[in-house]
Amino acid sequence: MTERPILHRYEDPVDLIWLRAAADLGLEIQRSDEVFASYDGNGTLTIANASDFDADDSLAQMIFHEICHWLVAGNRGKQLPDWGLSNTDERDLIYAHACHRLQAALATPFGLRAFMAVTPDWRPYWDALPEDPLKDGDDPAIAVAQSGFHLARLPPFESVLTRSLSATAVIADTIRGLAQPS
Repeated sequence: MTERPILHRYEDPVDLIWLRAAADLGLEIQRSDEVFASYDGNGTLTIANASDFDADDSLAQMIFHEICHWLVAGNRGKQLPDWGLSNTDERDLIYAHACHRLQAALATPFGLRAFMAVTPDWRPYWDALPEDPLKDGDDPAIAVAQSGFHLARLPPFESVLTRSLSATAVIADTIRGLAQPS
């Protein structure tokens, strides 16, 4: 058998959309077996290799989720390791819940709420969210999520998120009729 030059290689189109989103927001993405997701406070977001993901996780979904953590933390979060949040105990649980609410609020208008859902460990909270996850209620995460949503509507986030969610929706819509519902 003769060797042929490899001129192209396949990459998941949705991952490419979100890798570009990360780059446009000043984030460099690295992959590692050492963490599930970790941000260094200096522009490098490290995400687990695909082999460490659950079946319904993707690089795109993880990048989107981490951008939502940043939005919930506010602009100052970009200069803080892990957006200034602790994931080793429950002291920042309100911010994790706010991130989920924001992620759902941003994904829903594009028909991507299920497609870009959080990782299964957090699914019970996610699945219990109301249709409008930013709606007033007694969950203290709502106010934090609303602040993140406001920031998401400002530059540079608005154009990057709109472009990325729109492009992701086109791909999701294309495959919905071809793939199994799961």
